[in-house]
Amino acid sequence: MGKIKILDEQLANQIAAGEVVERPASVVKELVENAVDAGSTTIDITIEEGGLTLIRVVDNGFGIEASDIATAFQRHATSKIATSSDLFRIASLGFRGEALPSIAAVSRLQCLSADSESGLARRIVIEGGTVTADEPSNAPQGTDMTVRDLFYNTPARLKYMKAIQTELGHISDYVNRIALAHPGIAFTFKHNGNVLLRTLGTGDRLQVIAAVYGTNTAKVMLPVEAETADYQLSGYLSKPELTRANRNAITVIVNGRYIRSHAVNQALLQAYHTLLPINRYPLAVLELGMHPSLLDVNVHPSKMEVRFSKEPELRALIESAVKQVLARQRHIPGPDSVRRQERSKPVFVQDAISFHRPEPATMPASNSAPAAAPRPSSQSYSGRTPAAAPRPQPPEREYVPRNAAEKLYAPAVRHDGYAVCETPQPPVEPEMPGSLAAEAGDREQFDTLPNPQGNTAASEDEQPAFPELHWIGQHHGTYLIAESEDGLYLIDQHAAHERINYEYFFHKFGNPEPASQTLLVPLTLEFTSGEAAQLRELLHLFAQAGVELEPFGSQTFLVRSYPEWMPQGEEQAVLEEMAELVLSERKSIHIAKLREKAAIMCACKASIKANDRMNREEGEALLARLSQCKQPYTCPHGRPIIVHLSGYQLEKMFKRVMS
Repeated sequence: MGKIKILDEQLANQIAAGEVVERPASVVKELVENAVDAGSTTIDITIEEGGLTLIRVVDNGFGIEASDIATAFQRHATSKIATSSDLFRIASLGFRGEALPSIAAVSRLQCLSADSESGLARRIVIEGGTVTADEPSNAPQGTDMTVRDLFYNTPARLKYMKAIQTELGHISDYVNRIALAHPGIAFTFKHNGNVLLRTLGTGDRLQVIAAVYGTNTAKVMLPVEAETADYQLSGYLSKPELTRANRNAITVIVNGRYIRSHAVNQALLQAYHTLLPINRYPLAVLELGMHPSLLDVNVHPSKMEVRFSKEPELRALIESAVKQVLARQRHIPGPDSVRRQERSKPVFVQDAISFHRPEPATMPASNSAPAAAPRPSSQSYSGRTPAAAPRPQPPEREYVPRNAAEKLYAPAVRHDGYAVCETPQPPVEPEMPGSLAAEAGDREQFDTLPNPQGNTAASEDEQPAFPELHWIGQHHGTYLIAESEDGLYLIDQHAAHERINYEYFFHKFGNPEPASQTLLVPLTLEFTSGEAAQLRELLHLFAQAGVELEPFGSQTFLVRSYPEWMPQGEEQAVLEEMAELVLSERKSIHIAKLREKAAIMCACKASIKANDRMNREEGEALLARLSQCKQPYTCPHGRPIIVHLSGYQLEKMFKRVMS
């Protein structure tokens, strides 16, 4: 006899279950997707002991005909595709016909289904792949799938299941995402009798976000919508101040199917670029609609991975739409400002206490009682702050050059705005980064300073105006204190100057001038022989950034010239870091990425640091330059530049306002 045999049907189903049924969450996924495909408006999910003891999914969909129930549990049985051409226009969540027989092969399963409101139903019971009951029954329209003792007949699989809380976490994660994908379905999810999720099925995705992530999170989500000839995009994004430590809070939905997509995630993160701190990620729910022919969902048995036929266009749509939404926001973290005129509750203000002492000439006689000072009447706050008496200005300090400040200029600049060199030079152009020590007359130049990237300021419908800030002082040589009509602001001076310099250098790297600093004695960069071989193939990237790099031997390169506007004294370090970046990302590096990374390097090295003292002129010049940045709210690394404390919050802290 031959050694090759056909596997037993039951054994084949158990093997197939290993591909489809990885853990209890896989069972929930398959059963819930069948319920969604059945046109259900309510789906109730009940599990016990992390799904290992019980998984029950009840829906009110159109049900299964009595004659089809037994067939539904055979391998490759499906009603969703019939020919190979159907694979190119799949509009349902399930289509393989493997889920039900795979689940039945490794559990004790009962299916009760009715396809009408007559009350007549069909019940089938399968244990370990063997049908033990198939009989008429009674039930309302819909399907009730009950799975007990998962993996009871495959102890090896059961042995490697994680703790109950871990399995519950996987199930909960899936249920949350399918609820976000289908806000028009009312979901109820229970574990051991406790309700973990309940949605209303109203079709409002923001209500589902509130049910999943909390009401406070839903309040700060930003809607996004866009479309092209091929794609439709809708959903919600978190503001940059609301982040997570990983990508798990990003939900991508394609034609009603929750998927994992590296391409979509990268487009989203690129749109948030420089708005998020390092290793922090946004919370987002993005739904993509497209013709099924543009999508291949037949990539993996779990159907969690898909392929897009026009991926570059999709990425461009997502990145552009998200950037437009974020550009319309003022990304200034701080307590939520509450406009008092919009408050419905009365606000009680503490009476002002008069500390006025009458002049001696008007002092009443000793035998007469002093006249009572009039007390201001208590009234609701009107939203206006009384004009404060002008405070005395501190004496102007004589400007003393410091090393940190000198780093801002190329070459070094005195406080009068002229270069320190043997031959007098013309005044520094306003766009030169870092001339913070300008006198009051020179500061007028900042009022009309062009955008560092050569673009005019964004219009009001694109981005709200940056607050008009007035210098108050400096705290610990690190934070600038400023005020505006709507409260108090704290500005991180290093982050602010880093943003100014980043936009300047980003523009310069993207538009390298023919003039560069030619070196009498070239700088030397040394690498291993393997690294040098890789760099020789990428010298064109350096040339596009204005750097002339020349091979010199097997492991050495000479820097013949570099842009004259590079940070003075930091040229060697910047060029070495540029080379390291090219080597580390050689497979994905391109001029746009090199331009951006180099601009960040230069900006960080050229900016003032913490504990650098600033006088009024420098501080006001920094605020003026920051206000004209294209994106003045975060530094290139995503850290916030400015935080806000409203006047209402201040008065509430001092108990001047009781609410």
